[in-house]
Amino acid sequence: MRERVVIKWGGGLITDKTKLCTPNLAVISELAAAVKQCIDSKVDVVLVHGAGSYGHLRAKHWRLNEGRVGASISPDDKCSTQDEAVACVRQDMLDLNTHVIASLQNLGIKTSVHPPHQWAIGVGADFSGSLVPFETEPGTVAVTFGDVVPIEGPQEFGILSGDDLVLRLAAEVPGVKRLVFAIGGVDGLLRVPPDQATAEDLIAEWSPAVVFEGAHYSDIDVTGGIGLKAARGAEAASHGIEVHMVNGGHADRVYKACMGLPVRGTRVSN
Repeated sequence: MRERVVIKWGGGLITDKTKLCTPNLAVISELAAAVKQCIDSKVDVVLVHGAGSYGHLRAKHWRLNEGRVGASISPDDKCSTQDEAVACVRQDMLDLNTHVIASLQNLGIKTSVHPPHQWAIGVGADFSGSLVPFETEPGTVAVTFGDVVPIEGPQEFGILSGDDLVLRLAAEVPGVKRLVFAIGGVDGLLRVPPDQATAEDLIAEWSPAVVFEGAHYSDIDVTGGIGLKAARGAEAASHGIEVHMVNGGHADRVYKACMGLPVRGTRVSN
């Protein structure tokens, strides 16, 4: 069996998180080229991408991470109810995914797309849904993303984070050896806040016992930010998966991490 790697493209990396529905096409193209390198090196890829400005801003306004709320919420440019917002965010994520898929297909890569609202129920790492479709034939990249999914009970819906998806995919899809988080703007986990960090503040080896500082934009983010990535990475490591966090703005680092080669970034253990 060929090796597999699960890659997470951070939403803040592939979009401008401050402008609604604005992709960073140059970064997406460079990351797609790294995926092609993996496949050419006989390592298959499962790809998960974040939402960035395609999901977080509208989801935050409509409190979709809280599920059904009784409180009145002011309309935005497209939606006047939570139900309309659910549909809108799902469509926004499909629109972002279209850019991701195009970047891969432009390089001749076969893809299969699996929007979570079509197959997953529940949020957090214990969501339910079959992962069998991610067991693709060699060379085909299965793609999924953070999404608004149905939840049983009065909450009705919620946000399933891409970081919860990658944990399950890394731990349960056969052949996965590594999990790589391609994050935006930083080289990995840092000892001090990113705006204060120097090159020496990178944490090369991290486990949950080590304190780090990360930027979590709680005013727009509806998932757990870098802290959730670290926690889920440590859980994946407990399943024997090699976990790396690297600066996705350097596509060569993403490729090296996927191949298990020495690379600047953070190695995550449990």
